Amino acid sequence: MGRAQLKKDQATVEAAFSEQVGGGKLKDNLRAYTMVFALLAIWVALAIATQGTFLEPRNLSNLFRQTAINGYLAIGMVFVITAGHIDLSVGAVAGLTGAIAAMLQVRWLPALGAGLSIAWLQPGWPSTLIAVAAALIVGTIIGIWQGVWVAHGQVPAFIVTLGGLLIFRGSILGITKGVNIGPMNPSFQSFGQAYLSHTAGILLAILAVALIIVFAVVSRRNKLKYDFPVRPLWAEALLTAIYCALAVGFVIIMHRYRGVPVPVVLLIIIAAICSFIFNRTQLGRYTCAIGGNLEAARLSGLNVRRVMVQIFALMGALGGVAGIVLTARLNAATANAGNQFELNAIASCVIGGTSLQGGSGSIPGALLGALVMASIDNGLSMLNVQAFWQQIIKGLILMVAVLMDVKSR
Repeated sequence: MGRAQLKKDQATVEAAFSEQVGGGKLKDNLRAYTMVFALLAIWVALAIATQGTFLEPRNLSNLFRQTAINGYLAIGMVFVITAGHIDLSVGAVAGLTGAIAAMLQVRWLPALGAGLSIAWLQPGWPSTLIAVAAALIVGTIIGIWQGVWVAHGQVPAFIVTLGGLLIFRGSILGITKGVNIGPMNPSFQSFGQAYLSHTAGILLAILAVALIIVFAVVSRRNKLKYDFPVRPLWAEALLTAIYCALAVGFVIIMHRYRGVPVPVVLLIIIAAICSFIFNRTQLGRYTCAIGGNLEAARLSGLNVRRVMVQIFALMGALGGVAGIVLTARLNAATANAGNQFELNAIASCVIGGTSLQGGSGSIPGALLGALVMASIDNGLSMLNVQAFWQQIIKGLILMVAVLMDVKSR
């Protein structure tokens, strides 16, 4: 009787667990599908309102390039928000790192090269690489510095990053003296303005299709190996075919204008790497654990302080990437570069399903949210809607997204 009762209880627990897991997956899938349909609805509405201009390849290319800059910040913000914190300084970090990169290439390195008679410090690929490396290093150092304040100083991230926002904004004004710094060397501009050749675009599409198929096969094999639930084979094949078609269609549409933008390729690479970190590594698991229950994570033996510093360091580095691409795209560093970028990044994460309560997040969802925000900006600008209406609409969308997150929990 004891053994029979034990088996019965075990079966009951497993059934309850499966029901909860299935319900969680269903909820996540419904949220993702809802966002996709919402984006499609927005595109259809804007296409009708602009008489098809919104969906022209040239505008879609500009839309994806616009999404890229916010996407870098949104990826890092997923880690920060999932861990139960917030970063209000990312826009200022992007502006500051971009200003440092511009000053290095336009003024500081040429002056140093002239003084020391070093020709390769003049504008060109060597100075571009130095400027890019400096921007990334400065962004990472800023992230570590803020992470130390939060983790070791026990100062709320809201206050630390709010102070950082003011410090970095002041630093931008001090460096640029309130004037635009440019123009940049063509080698630097390529980070924000260049396009892949058609041959490189075709190779990118082939690589994307191959990776999608390999990922689907390996993922299904691992689930079967450990007796996890899987979709029917026909459904898995259909979903994989849809993903492959989207990848090929994206490249075809971009080739109808000038090719796949380099900032978008960079975004895809960073998103893939950070998604792997978030879903498959200790840093990602620890991030979710800390955001879900900080005290439980600490009592479980997690080095919470180290993880927090790592998260903010990653955020700072991605802020540096955003600063580089922004400066390259504008061909100059400006005093107000990155203004309100932090709000767009936070909104993108929340719209994409990252919970402000911490514990859960989605990098693909954040990118989808960034695309939604960029689509609204782009479409309303094409319709000559006044700027204040754009801010009101984005604010309402953010409030609705947070309300949906609260109610779904």
